[in-house]
Amino acid sequence: MKALEDYVTTIPDFPKKGIMFRDVTTILSDKDGFKLAIDGLIEALKDVDFDLILGSESRGFIFGAPVAYAMNKGFILVRKKGKLPREVISEDYELEYGSATLEMHADAVKKGQKVVIIDDLVATGGTTQAVIRLVEREGGKVVKIGFVMELEGLKGREKLKDYDVFSLIKYPGI
Repeated sequence: MKALEDYVTTIPDFPKKGIMFRDVTTILSDKDGFKLAIDGLIEALKDVDFDLILGSESRGFIFGAPVAYAMNKGFILVRKKGKLPREVISEDYELEYGSATLEMHADAVKKGQKVVIIDDLVATGGTTQAVIRLVEREGGKVVKIGFVMELEGLKGREKLKDYDVFSLIKYPGI
């Protein structure tokens, strides 16, 4: 079997010149690549004491839900504004081109619950910071944060320095 990074397709100069776009969909479309990613996330969490896995829209759902299932844990959705049907809490965050809002059901995380956040990619870390604020506002404790890929050149890990962070693949550039 190939290494997980062998399943990532890199597209130069997308969406603009100088960017090396790392396409996670080629991990998902290959049964062996997808299995490697899910198994890698599970392995990284095998000794972690936690109650819930939380994934943000949309690729955090794709990677987080099967890990939660395999580890017999609950799974919490964090969605873009206006997508959840019950009472929500919201968190605004900055993007390179503006701002956005994430929401989570107000009753999703209970005080004292230990939460793992899983997503496909950490770049600048802004989305993950917003997710952390949602969890902590409800009294939850983020015990680990996992990513399939990390773009080290964008220094997202620095914004998450107070947390236990791992990534299965690290790319030195942007």
